[in-house]
Amino acid sequence: MKLKKYQAKTMPEVMQQVRKDLGPEAVILNSKTIESGGFMGLFKKKHIEVVAAVDRQSTPRQIKKQPKPVATIQPKHTSDHALKTFIAKETKTEKEQQLVLEELRSLRKWMEDSTEQKSDFPAGYDRIYHELIEADVSKETSKQLVEEILNKNGDHDVVYEEIKSDVYERIENVFYETASGVMSFQSKFVHLVGPTGVGKTTTIAKLAAKSLMEDKQSVALITTDTYRIAAIEQLKTYAKILDIPIEVCYTVEDYQMARLKFQDYDRVFVDTAGRNFKDEKYIRELGRIVDLSKDIETYLVLTLTAKPKDVLSIYQQFDNIPLKGFILTKADETDTLGVVLDLVKTANIGVSFVTTGQDVPDDITRATPEYMASKIMRTTQHE
Repeated sequence: MKLKKYQAKTMPEVMQQVRKDLGPEAVILNSKTIESGGFMGLFKKKHIEVVAAVDRQSTPRQIKKQPKPVATIQPKHTSDHALKTFIAKETKTEKEQQLVLEELRSLRKWMEDSTEQKSDFPAGYDRIYHELIEADVSKETSKQLVEEILNKNGDHDVVYEEIKSDVYERIENVFYETASGVMSFQSKFVHLVGPTGVGKTTTIAKLAAKSLMEDKQSVALITTDTYRIAAIEQLKTYAKILDIPIEVCYTVEDYQMARLKFQDYDRVFVDTAGRNFKDEKYIRELGRIVDLSKDIETYLVLTLTAKPKDVLSIYQQFDNIPLKGFILTKADETDTLGVVLDLVKTANIGVSFVTTGQDVPDDITRATPEYMASKIMRTTQHE
C-alpha cells in the first residue's frame, strides 16, 4: 500500500493531485485544514491537507469487502485480540489490518451504544433521538425534544426528513429564546472570564479588532492576567499590531485607575486570569479584583473541545457571576456541538460568538440560532 500526503489551496486542487499521482483507485484516509505563515495569529494562509493511499495489488473496494463476517460480532463480547486474529486471516499488510481494525472497533461501539440507548420511539423518531445523542446532546434533552415533536405530530405519518426539520426548528427556537447571536455590546467595559487554555486572550484580540475595524470604535485593552507572563506579552503584541492602548493591572487600585484612564473610549475589553476553574478561591479573587456589577458585561469563555460534563461543570463554577452570555472557542476542532443546547437551556443565557480558528480577526462568527441549530443537527440546509 502506498501512502502520500498532499497540500493545495482548495479541495479540488488536492484531488487533482491525488488522481494524477495515485490514480482513480486512490482512497482518502484523512483531510484537514492547516494554516501556515502569519504572525501571532494574523495574516495566516489556509491550505487543505490530504493523506491518500492506494493498494497496487488490490483495490480499496476489495479491501472493504473482505471482512464480511463482521455481522457475527457480538457487542461487549468480542475482544480486540479476537478482532486482530480475525483480521490477520483476511488482510495482507499491517497497515490494512490497522484500518480494518479501526472500522470494526467503530462498528462494535455503535452496536453497543444502540443496545444501551434503545428507545421506545417509532423508527424515524428513534433515528433522530440517536443522532442527537451522537451530537453530544444529553439523553434527557434528546428525549424531551423528540417527545415534543412526537406529541405535536400525533398519529400523523411523517417521514424522517420532516421529523428532522421539526427538531431543527425547535432547537433554533431555544437559541432564539436565549437571544443567542444578538451581539451588541451595551456597556463600555467587556470582561471575559473562564478557565485556563480556552483562548480568552486570542478571543479578546478578535473582538477588539472587530470593534476597531468593523464598528469603527475607539478601543482599549486591560489585562488582570498577571499570573502568565506569556499572556501579557501576547496581548501587548496584539495591542501594538492594532495600535490600541493596553494597561496591565495587578491590584484593584490598578484596575480602577485603568478604568478612569480609558473612560473616554467606546469599548474596553478586559482579559482575566484563567487558572483552575475548580478553585473557588480564584472565583472569589476574581470578584475582588474586578467589580463584576459596575458598568460591565461579562462573558464566560468555554472551549468546545472539553468533555460535555466538564463544560457544564465549568459553568456551574461561574454561575454566581452575573453573566451576559457565552463565547465558545475551538469549534473547528470538534464535530459535535450538542452540549451547547444543554448549556443554554440550563443557564437560560445565550451564546454570543463562536470562534473557528486562530486567525485574528477572521475566525470568529456570531452564534445565530440558525448557525447553532445547523451545527448541532450537522446540516447546512438552513444556513
